Amino acid sequence: MKDPDLVFMSMALREARKGLGRTSPNPAVGSVVVQQGRVIGKGYHRKAGTPHAEIHALRAAGEKARGATLYVTLEPCNHTGRTPPCTRAILAAGIRRVVAGMLDPNPLVAGSGCAFLQDNGIEVRTGVLADACRELNYPFIKHITTGLPWVIMKAGCSLDGRIAAADGQSSWITCAKSRAEVHRLRDRVDAILIGAGTALTDDPSLTTRLPGKRGKDPVRVLLDSRLRLTPAALMLTQQSPAPTWIFCSRQAGQARAEALEKAGAKIIRVDSGRDGLDLRQVLRFLGDAQLNSVLVEGGSQVHGSFLRAGLVDQVCLFLAPLFLGGDAVPVVDGLRLAGVQEGKRFVTRRIRRFDDDVLIDGLFTTMQETGGKQLNVTI
Repeated sequence: MKDPDLVFMSMALREARKGLGRTSPNPAVGSVVVQQGRVIGKGYHRKAGTPHAEIHALRAAGEKARGATLYVTLEPCNHTGRTPPCTRAILAAGIRRVVAGMLDPNPLVAGSGCAFLQDNGIEVRTGVLADACRELNYPFIKHITTGLPWVIMKAGCSLDGRIAAADGQSSWITCAKSRAEVHRLRDRVDAILIGAGTALTDDPSLTTRLPGKRGKDPVRVLLDSRLRLTPAALMLTQQSPAPTWIFCSRQAGQARAEALEKAGAKIIRVDSGRDGLDLRQVLRFLGDAQLNSVLVEGGSQVHGSFLRAGLVDQVCLFLAPLFLGGDAVPVVDGLRLAGVQEGKRFVTRRIRRFDDDVLIDGLFTTMQETGGKQLNVTI
């Protein structure tokens, strides 16, 4: 017979996924309240500053919560932030047992929530479906422990690794179902990033387009060291609630900066060097702005720069069944490798099919420098 804790934690995970892309800088969390094998309340965290998942679930359960078991994908908080501590609400509701998927890596919590509940007579079990709970919140875990957002490198390419024909034309390499999945991915991230070359060639909107006008536009991030983007660009003239942030070198012209600011862009100057703009400064700015995740959509120079700097956490490659040839634009420009052993290898975690296209979703295991200590971000 299947462990009931696994069944109900799976339900809590389904609740948590409803909040993906909406909760930053907080994690996506789901909760279920169970009394005698029956779900009597459930909920998920909707947005930072609003009630946490446990509170929604307890409110739904009402007085029936007394003596029940509460399942939650992340350890309940035990501190006062923008909302009161969930541990006190759990005690007040008369919950008998708490099952948490994983401990909270937030230094303000870090096991103290579960310890508080145990000290007050509540039975606590942790680590139920822990891997799935961690996977759900890789972006939060990285941001709360390093201050940097989770970086996803995404590309749609031919089987020979080309993202555009020799003339720069790239519409459409992948199929409609693959492109729809990209918009679902955009809906779950906080920012989307491209380079100036892609912006000038494609004039993209960088919005989320889902059926029924659902979806959230991520913050648009442009790497444009010389501020070549025109104020008439679609990303600045379209109707979208999301802002456009343009990172440029400290030497970029002031007149061009003022013209783009007048068009609605935010200009951020960072250091630059051989590989262009300092990407760590860019990511640090995004992290300080409380963004948990950024989707890097290219082009090839941007992909290469992120890979050379060791800043990619996740890869999403959509492969289409065609060849474009050696004169076409590669998915990654030169990595300056001495040999195959220096290649940027990732671990494939899943492969999905969209009609004739194939999505390869993989992870890098990275070491992040934080506070003078080496922190292993386990994936």
